[in-house]
Amino acid sequence: MRVTTLLVLVMILVSCSQAEQYDLPDLPDGAQAISLLGDTLYPPQAAAEVQQQREQELADALANHEADPHDADALIWLGRREAYLGNYREAIRTYTQGIETHPTDARMYRHRGHRYITLRMFDRAIADLRRAAELVAGQEDEIEPDGQPNALNIPTSTLQFNIWYHLGLAQYLTGDFASALTSYRECLRVSNNPDALVATSHWLYMTLRRIERDAEAAAVLEPITGDMEIIENDAYHQLLLMYRGQATPESLLTPEEDAVQSATIAYGVGNWYYYNGQQAEAERIFRNILEGGGWAAFGFIAAEAELAGSR
Repeated sequence: MRVTTLLVLVMILVSCSQAEQYDLPDLPDGAQAISLLGDTLYPPQAAAEVQQQREQELADALANHEADPHDADALIWLGRREAYLGNYREAIRTYTQGIETHPTDARMYRHRGHRYITLRMFDRAIADLRRAAELVAGQEDEIEPDGQPNALNIPTSTLQFNIWYHLGLAQYLTGDFASALTSYRECLRVSNNPDALVATSHWLYMTLRRIERDAEAAAVLEPITGDMEIIENDAYHQLLLMYRGQATPESLLTPEEDAVQSATIAYGVGNWYYYNGQQAEAERIFRNILEGGGWAAFGFIAAEAELAGSR
């Protein structure tokens, strides 16, 4: 009886500890995060038609989850639909629930880690993504379905790709380039199509340039050609061609309707100026990025990290 009581107490303490560990800080109503520069960040407002569609998709996901609360797929889609509406904190809570009920499902840690990056909580992201990597070690990779399908409706990423890609990103954003290099090398091993290859190569190249391993960075560019069949990662492809000298930085800095693509390209160009000794121009571009929208874009977050001196 005493042993059973002790075990129950231990389980309660562990549960409380985990809950406290993943509590999110209090913010003003509707706010999602505080930027690395101290700005309060609110969900972006999509066009009315897009907003309506995403709200319906969220309602459907919630209904599916409520119909079977223990179904891991339904819970993951609920979190993804919450995030697509900019409700990143709710998504994190959803994935935390998923971890409690499916503690060995790497997908829960992969998705929560991604959203911790969005909220600028890099240490938590790294912990989650490392745990995800442990859980998939030695397993066969699997296609990850797209929540927002590309023009051809062909998924271009896998679970293991997304784990290593986001882990490398979180490490890069903290300035831990040595760890980011290891993660992107692992990511390259599971980058099995042109879109995955250009995404990984872009961050791998920038990481190597930051640690002045220029010869290795040049080698990353060797498989990159102008005639690659890219479905959705055109921004990364354009940047890699620029790194190869096949385009000028100025030619890439044209206005983009898509805020994510705009931030992606601008950060790559700004970073190119930075490690080529033109820090003033790099800083100008980083500041321009923050004047636009799309604060959840990786290029936007990276520009913040540069200006905040956290890199």
